[in-house]
Amino acid sequence: MARIVFITGGARSGKSRLAESITEACGGPLGYLATAGAGDAEMAERIARHQARRGGEWQTMEEPLDITSVLQGHDGYFNAILLDCVTLWLTNLLLAFDDPAAVMARVKELTALFPGLTSTLVIVSSEVGMGIVPENRLARLFRDLAGEANQLLAEAADEVYVTFSGLPLKIKG
Repeated sequence: MARIVFITGGARSGKSRLAESITEACGGPLGYLATAGAGDAEMAERIARHQARRGGEWQTMEEPLDITSVLQGHDGYFNAILLDCVTLWLTNLLLAFDDPAAVMARVKELTALFPGLTSTLVIVSSEVGMGIVPENRLARLFRDLAGEANQLLAEAADEVYVTFSGLPLKIKG
């Protein structure tokens, strides 16, 4: 069974840097499963910064919806795969299906893969529930889905970290 590492924290808290460091410590080959697409110039610039920071030893796979198939198809080829990020994946699923139950079913499918994986999996997800209650239904639905998904992923993971101001705190494992 592979090691499953779950990392959460707020925006710009250092989640991705920590995830990259943990993944790189596994040695190559390294996979990066991206759930975001470059929908605008600002996002394209963010993606380019992340890619430049990672360097050429990483192979990037882009998949906005069906990440379980990508993980199954690449398991064992990579020593470690970094999944960045769950909250963007949840956004993609919610917009595609408009059904919270369907979204959570996909999260459960993902956690069901964990025991059979041979590649280490490092998962990044934003913590979005520590702020004010959103004023609209869709934002509240997303916040609640992210909270539920993060709970399931943290429970199924071997190790869990939360990052604050660039500092990691190991809370499980």
